Amino acid sequence: MNARTDFSVLAIPELSFATIASGICVPYVECGAGEPLVFVHGSLCDYRYWSGQTAALSKHFRCISVSLSHYWPAGEACIQGEFGWQTHVAELAEFIEAIDLGPVNLVGHSRGGCVAFHLARDYPRLVKTLTLADPGGPLLLDGMPEASLPAATNALRARVADLIERGEIDTGLELFVDSVSAPGSWRRSPAAFRTMAIDNAATLPKQFRDPLPAYSREVARDVKCRTLLIDGQKSPRMFRNNVDKLAGWIDFADRRTIDGASHGMNVSNAGAFNRLVHSFVGGW
Repeated sequence: MNARTDFSVLAIPELSFATIASGICVPYVECGAGEPLVFVHGSLCDYRYWSGQTAALSKHFRCISVSLSHYWPAGEACIQGEFGWQTHVAELAEFIEAIDLGPVNLVGHSRGGCVAFHLARDYPRLVKTLTLADPGGPLLLDGMPEASLPAATNALRARVADLIERGEIDTGLELFVDSVSAPGSWRRSPAAFRTMAIDNAATLPKQFRDPLPAYSREVARDVKCRTLLIDGQKSPRMFRNNVDKLAGWIDFADRRTIDGASHGMNVSNAGAFNRLVHSFVGGW
């Protein structure tokens, strides 16, 4: 099933829905023309997270930013099925096919980077290039036991989930955002980001019950497309470790670090981020 419905009647500029084969309606915004650039958001985010990219890069590319199922604006048709990274990989593949995009230049951030990584691995015909910004998930290193997040990280996330489920949204979000970026990040965040995070707060407990799979040398070998890995100079160590290892494990990978940036690099350092993506995908 393939349909596109303009939701301008809801006064949401340029918002459309694509009804995919599984019956889910995927919200997305689209602007520009040329090579397709598809953006995949991470935790607490939705299609709005990429506004600093779609506004600038739409001068050169056909930019499409999606909201994964259960994320804002999640109507009844957007929350069918279980919340999970595997579900999001499958629905993103269906979305690319539903609006006849592939192969695309795929950009993913944080948890969305993990989703994008596995889409490129599992559906290689749909992905032309892959850009991963601070991709989320644990590392499985050679000779090491099964990978998992540190106990302290899991304890913090349990605390965040408890706060959110008890209605202490702002406290829970501050604890989580500061943990994946830097202390004080939540309070310094633009109002638009805080609004978006609050809109998506209910997804965090679901996310914590759906741990991301580990990256390994063996798994990374299955990614065959050209890949750009981006981290922030001040990003938390686990993200920089992921970028470092994946840059060595993926055959056709390049790595770039944005000076002075932390986890939200595409927002705080949008110009530098956009230049890297543009140069990688289209060449300046």
